[in-house]
Amino acid sequence: MSHTVGIVGCGAIGRALLRAGDSGQLGMPVAGVTSRTSSTARAFLSTLAGPVPYLGLEELVERSSLLVETAGGHVVPSLAEAAFGAGKDLMVISIGALLDNPKVIEQARDLGCRLYAPSGAIAGLDGIKSACQGRVDRVEMVSRKPVEALEGAPYLVENEILVADLTREQEVFSGSAREACRGFPSNLNVSAAVSLAGIGPDLTTVRIVADPSLDRNCHDITVEGEFGLLRVHIENIPSENPRTGRLTALSIIRSIRDVADSFKIGT
Repeated sequence: MSHTVGIVGCGAIGRALLRAGDSGQLGMPVAGVTSRTSSTARAFLSTLAGPVPYLGLEELVERSSLLVETAGGHVVPSLAEAAFGAGKDLMVISIGALLDNPKVIEQARDLGCRLYAPSGAIAGLDGIKSACQGRVDRVEMVSRKPVEALEGAPYLVENEILVADLTREQEVFSGSAREACRGFPSNLNVSAAVSLAGIGPDLTTVRIVADPSLDRNCHDITVEGEFGLLRVHIENIPSENPRTGRLTALSIIRSIRDVADSFKIGT
C-alpha cells in the first residue's frame, strides 16, 4: 500500500512538516494541507519548491492514508471521526486531547485503524512502557519552562497567577497529568504521553516551574518500580512557537517516516 500524508494545521509544527516533505524527509508524499486560516496556509505553501495543494478536510481525508493533526486538541474528536470513518490512520500531536476523549482510542481499536501518538518533546517512553509491564510505584514529571512559554495558560488565568514579572523560579502547578493537560493545554502534551505510556493520567504526578532565567523547556521524568530507577532529563530549545520545543517537530517527522518503514527499532 502506498502511503500519503495529509497535514491538518499550518502553524509552527505544520510548517516544519511541510518543509520536511518538501526536502524529501518524510518518507512519503504530502497529499495536501488544511487549516482554519486558509490565506496564511496558502501563502506558506507558495514558498515551497514542490506544489502541495490546500484542500478541504473531506478531500484531504480522501487523498491521504495518514492524517496528522497539528491544529490543537479541539479538532481531535471530529478529525478522528472523519479519518477513522474513512478507514484512514491518524497521528495526534495534541495528545492531551486523548485524556478527555478516550473514545478516540476505542474508535481506532474498534475500526482497525492506527492511532499514533509520537513522543514529541520528550524521551524515555520506551523505558516507561517496558517498566509498566511490571510493578511501578511512582511516575513523576517536573517541567521547568521560561515564563513566556506559560503566559496565558488557562490554569494560571483562572487562579490569577502572574508569571510575567517573576525574578526567580516559582512552582505554579502540582497535580495529576490529567489536571496538568487541562490547565496547560498548549504546554503539557508531554505529560499526557508519559501518562499513557505508563500508569495513567490520574496516578502520574506533574509539577510545573516557571523560571525567568531559562531559555529552554526542561523536563525531568522519574520512574521507580520493581525494575529499578529510570531518570530522563531533556532541555528543549524552543521553536518559533515558545511553547513548542524543536524536538517536537523532529519526533513527528521520524514518526511519519516510521509509518512507511518496515524496520522498527525501540519498544
